Amino acid sequence: MGVVASLEPPIAAAPEDALTRLIALVEDDLQACNQAIVARMHSPVALIPQLAAHIVAAGGKRIRPLLTLAAARMCGYAGDRHIQLAACVEFIHTATLLHDDVVDESLLRRGLASANAVFGNKASVLVGDFLFARSFQLMVEDGSLRVLEILSCASATISEGEVLQLVTQNDLSTDEARYLDVIKGKTAALFAAACQVGAVVAARPPAEEQALASYGMNLGIAFQLVDDALDYAADQATLGKTVGDDFREGKITLPILAAYAAGDEAEREFWRRTIETLDQTEADLDHAMELIARHGAIALTLARAADFAAQAKADLAMFPASALKDTLAAVADYTVSRLR
Repeated sequence: MGVVASLEPPIAAAPEDALTRLIALVEDDLQACNQAIVARMHSPVALIPQLAAHIVAAGGKRIRPLLTLAAARMCGYAGDRHIQLAACVEFIHTATLLHDDVVDESLLRRGLASANAVFGNKASVLVGDFLFARSFQLMVEDGSLRVLEILSCASATISEGEVLQLVTQNDLSTDEARYLDVIKGKTAALFAAACQVGAVVAARPPAEEQALASYGMNLGIAFQLVDDALDYAADQATLGKTVGDDFREGKITLPILAAYAAGDEAEREFWRRTIETLDQTEADLDHAMELIARHGAIALTLARAADFAAQAKADLAMFPASALKDTLAAVADYTVSRLR
């Protein structure tokens, strides 16, 4: 018997929280999606549902499947294909989390011990592979070549984004455009696909498909920009992972690039030592955060995130007024407000 995780998404305490409103608008669909996830996590190999349940039970806002459910309903879809596709999107995302934590040697995920810390790297990689395989089974069962094209391309793009991040790691010559290519691939591509398939199942015209894909892409970029800022501006309880992980791994993110560009030669030498050669002392993270604050790098990163969130809201313009449209626009604002 496998372990069955509780898949009820966390509800934020503040009633104005856009995600809370979005969950309320698609509550029945989300419950059906959660049931599909539980059913598809089952395997006679007990370790698979145990490990999968561990990461799913850690929580998370389940933004990506929510986007699929909301996009489909906003487009007037009245069927149930979007339920399985939302589960598919969540499996892709969860698989990437399992693999990322192994690559990054992360010990925490959403404030709890990561799956690789509990079960080991080998099990995490293999169960991640299982979840990817499950996602492709769901795509095939849907029967739409267009859906298969969108989600399979997104899966490949995610992997490309992760490899590009590996290539740019420890390289301070990386520019903002290259950095944005990384986050478009590793994060925003799945946001875009999650939204676009909602229009596909509703048989909406290509212009609406592309508008929703663009909304998801811009939302995903804003989301990742804020996540990258949080690594230098949040406490560990808020962040849900070890603060400063990006710094310790030498990841190139916008707060680093902005502080490096604005710094004097002594500061740049600090960044070259700590990021490019990973020659770090215990005091270096505090100094890095001091330099980032000194040069307003967090504010700059949030301003860029706000630009992408504003574009995401503009992408919804062609859709008729509805509670779902208003709430999806509010989700873009919420994404940036996580660090306000």
